[in-house]
Parts: sequence; structure tokens; C-alpha cells
Amino acid sequence: MSPIRRGLAALGLALLSATLALPARAEGTLRIAEQFGIVYLLLNVAQDQQLFEKQGKAAGLDLKVEFVKLSGGAAVNEALLAGSIDIGGAGVGPLLTLWDRTHGKQNVRGVASLGNFPYYLTSINPKVKTIADFTDADRIALPAVGVSVQSRVLQLASAKLWGDAQYNKLDRLQVALPHPEATAAIIKGGTEITAHFGNPPFQEQGLAGNKAARIVLKSYDVLGGPSSATVLYATEKFRKENPKTYKAFVDGLAEAARLVRANPELAADIFIRTNKSNIDRALLLSIIKSPEVEFKLAPQNTYALAEFMHRVGAIKNKPASAKDYFFDDAHNQSGS
Repeated sequence: MSPIRRGLAALGLALLSATLALPARAEGTLRIAEQFGIVYLLLNVAQDQQLFEKQGKAAGLDLKVEFVKLSGGAAVNEALLAGSIDIGGAGVGPLLTLWDRTHGKQNVRGVASLGNFPYYLTSINPKVKTIADFTDADRIALPAVGVSVQSRVLQLASAKLWGDAQYNKLDRLQVALPHPEATAAIIKGGTEITAHFGNPPFQEQGLAGNKAARIVLKSYDVLGGPSSATVLYATEKFRKENPKTYKAFVDGLAEAARLVRANPELAADIFIRTNKSNIDRALLLSIIKSPEVEFKLAPQNTYALAEFMHRVGAIKNKPASAKDYFFDDAHNQSGS
């Protein structure tokens, strides 16, 4: 990342903290951080259809909901620790990092998954067929270096190829960049960015927009099958002190998942509307309807990443199962 970009990123986070770091709020307010992509479709649907407010009203709450869009798990984690948000949306990697960091203190844990989505590492460098072909001439764009779920999956793939001692071998090639900017770089070509570890729909847009782009790695292949890459998490304090708000959030999220499964066409329209996106609607629908994509709250196949992160020392506390880093809620009982 250039010095100017680093400075702008730091300034943006500082301004966010100054704007959002408000005093503790009473039951009935909810501040949610999301990022970019279809992986946040459940939040888009809940926002558009006011499902959190609907569930709050059923519980006797006049629920006030605020949405903030950030980029990268590191920014989400800092905002959650600063008290700027109540619910954070990011990858499993950032959740595990914060769960470990706050273990025995704020006790951050997962609230729910946002579903199963395959993440693709793509490249426009014709010499790169596998991750073993990356050289110092390449730069891999992803949301947060060493922290994002994309970075962690790439580390796990590296460990499988070169051994645990070199799990972070490709970290030096990574560049923190929001998915929209990274996708634009892949489509345009000619920049320092030669690869992008993205998420839907950005990875599909990159592949469709540049014939030179190809898939180098799939997250499902690294993790051994379908997995929940993106999750929502909160502090134990928020969950305990705001039981009605918390339940309204979970129930609204579940209603959003049912709507997406029952009416993908409406969900596609909501995504385009809430994100002011110019994505091709047919491409968007193909992603939402893909058999590899599943919209549900129960986390699936997240423990492989947790075990790996502990094994290489990325987290100090070893979870026995996904139940250690997800709250003991009914929808998480079957989680893995």
C-alpha cells in the first residue's frame, strides 16, 4: 500500500471512530458494521425490509438501527472494541482473532453466519497457475493483510504446500484494498495488482470483465468443502445487556434468510438497490441461485481455520469446537 493510501486509511478509521464512538446506548438501538459483497445480502434484505425494526416492534421495542460500511476485518474489530458498533460483520479469521484477543475480557463471540460462499483467488498474470507461481512481481489484493478470512485461507493453503513454518510466505505480496477497487484493478489491468482474493460478486465480475483473469485457488478446496466464510459477532456485554435487541436482530436475520431462499429475484433487486450497484442482474441471480451458495445462520466448517490459526500461533487460545467462539444460541447448536 502506498504511503498516501495508508494515510487515507488511517484518517478514515480515525474519522469513523470520532463519528461513531458514542456513549453506551440503551436497549432498543443497534449499530451494525457490514462490508462489501453478496455475502452481506441478509443484512441488505433486513435493512431494506426493516426486518430488525419489525422484530423489535413485536418485542415492544422502537428499535433504531444504524448501518456502517467498512472495509477489512481489522477496521471492524477496532470499531467493535471502541464501542462504535454493536454487531460486526467480517470473515471467520477476524472473528477468531478478536475472540482470542478478548478471551476472558469482552468475550467477543459469533452471533451467526451469513451463509456459505466460495471465495476465489484470481489472477491476470498468465504465468500464475497455482499459488506456487506467485513471485515478487505479483501483488494480491484482499481486504486486510494477515487478518481477513481471505488472507487466512491463503495462509492455510501455503501451509499445506510449503509446511506450517512458511504459512505466511505470501503475506509479503498482499495489499489491503476494498473489493470494489481490487475488482476494478483486475478488470482494467496494468496496475500493480495482479491478483485478487475476493468474494461474490466481485470475483465473478473480475472474471467476466477481463478474459485474462482465471481462478488460482478456491476456498472450498482449501477448507475441505462448503464453509461459512463471513460471520457476525458481538461482545458478551452487548448480548447480556440487550436481550430484546439481540433477539430482534437474530430473528430479523433469520427472516431475511427465508426471504432470500424463497424469492431470490426480490433479493437480487434489494442488493442492487441498497448497494446502488450496476452489476449485471443475470450474473447476480446466478450467484444467489448457485448450488455452492447457501443462505443460513448456522456456521459450517469454520473449525479447520480455527485449528490452523492456533497451530501456527496466530491465536493463543485453542477452541475445542465452533461452540467456543459462537454464542450458545439455538441456531448455532449445529454449527461446525
